[in-house]
Parts: sequence; structure tokens; C-alpha cells
Amino acid sequence: MTTSLVSAVEDGVLVLTLDRDDGLPRIDRRMLAEIEAELSRLAHERRLKGCVITGTERAFAVGANIGEISELTPAEAQEFSLEGQRTCLVIERSTVPVVAAIRGYCVGGGLDLALACQARIASHDALFSHPGGSLGILTGWGGTQRLARLIGRARALEMLTTGRRLSSAEASSWGLVDALVEGRDLMPLARAGVERRTLRS
Repeated sequence: MTTSLVSAVEDGVLVLTLDRDDGLPRIDRRMLAEIEAELSRLAHERRLKGCVITGTERAFAVGANIGEISELTPAEAQEFSLEGQRTCLVIERSTVPVVAAIRGYCVGGGLDLALACQARIASHDALFSHPGGSLGILTGWGGTQRLARLIGRARALEMLTTGRRLSSAEASSWGLVDALVEGRDLMPLARAGVERRTLRS
């Protein structure tokens, strides 16, 4: 099974959906390139007000494709890390809002992708973690820096080294997400966040 990127424009908002047959999207090199290509539209199509990145009901994304990573040479692994950094920088530096709409698991590279967005809105069933520490690895997509800026160095270090899983309520209280909603309200509020350019009151 491979993760696919579904692109649509809804009322002037570019909606990018990470999808997979089992409902657990994994981010591979092809996916990074596709996300970056789609986001380039934001700079060139004036009709687009912004972008919402979302996943399935089960997961925003459960990290990078470990099977693909295990087969990379050291040089290829370094390039994969750089590709992830570039994609996250494109999101972070977008001149129009990019909002992450999160249900279910938001893990590893998926969390890095969400951290690069200007805002994060989550349903009450969302779960957040960076489990790389238990695998002997740390994210290479800039998540270590963005996470610390959002929730503080001590909490970020705890998440990165222990793999601690945060509930949506904890993530909200720590400042990791900007708003919590019922699942049915997730996409409407995310699109509204693009319209208002922020989710913060």
C-alpha cells in the first residue's frame, strides 16, 4: 500500500488530503515532492486564499515510510532528510495560511509536517507523538526546533526522548494545537481559519 495525495480546491482553499488504503498515511519521498509541488500553486494562483492539509479519520499521518527508509543508503537518507526540511520550509514560509486539520494519529514526520503549518486544529480523538527516540533516531525535518518553540524546550525534550503520546487535550493545554473540535467540525473550522488567516482569538 502507498500513500496518495488527493488535491482539491474548495471555495478558494487548496485542500491536500493524505490518504492510504488502511487509513494510516505514511510520508515517503514521492509524497514530499507532491506536497511541495501542490504548495507552489499558492504562490502563483491568486484565487487561492490558503491551504488545509489533512489526513484520514484514523490519522493525519503516522510518520515516514520506515520500509523505504531502511533501504536508503547513507547519502540517500541525508537527501531524504533535506527533502523533508525543504517541504516543511515551503509550508512555514507560505505567504498565505496553511492550516493542519488533524484527526487520529499525528506521529513522527506527520507531526513535523503539522508543526510547519501556521496553525493546527484537531479533533478530540487526535493523538500526538514523536516516537523516533525509541527507534534510536530523531526527526531530521526541523521538528526538534519547531516543537521546542511551541511548547518549550523541556516538554519538547520529553516528547522527543521518551516518545510520550499526548492526547488532544494535553496538546491543546501545551500550546501544540490552536483549537479542538468535534470531528464533523474539523474541516469547516480549518477552512474558516484560512479565511480569517488565524485560529487564535
